[in-house]
Amino acid sequence: MIVRIDIDREAGAFGYRVSYEAEEMYADDGLESLVECLIAAVEGMPPEALAAELWYDGVVSGTYPLAVIGMNVDQVAQHALNTTAMIAELMPDR
Repeated sequence: MIVRIDIDREAGAFGYRVSYEAEEMYADDGLESLVECLIAAVEGMPPEALAAELWYDGVVSGTYPLAVIGMNVDQVAQHALNTTAMIAELMPDR
């Protein structure tokens, strides 16, 4: 099973949604960082989840095995931030 993690930032706080086949499984808001969202999202994964497609602010940054997210959470978060920033430069009206 490959789930989707959507992370957004609003009013200085972060929130995430975990879904599978367009059905929300669980979510949380009011977290302090993208890293905190990733940790919380991965901790709640069902045993059959093997990987996650990561979206930040409407931009996909990649699909990662859960073990990679767990062992490299800071790098995965930074990659998501960088990818979204590069897309925002290319498409400022998005």
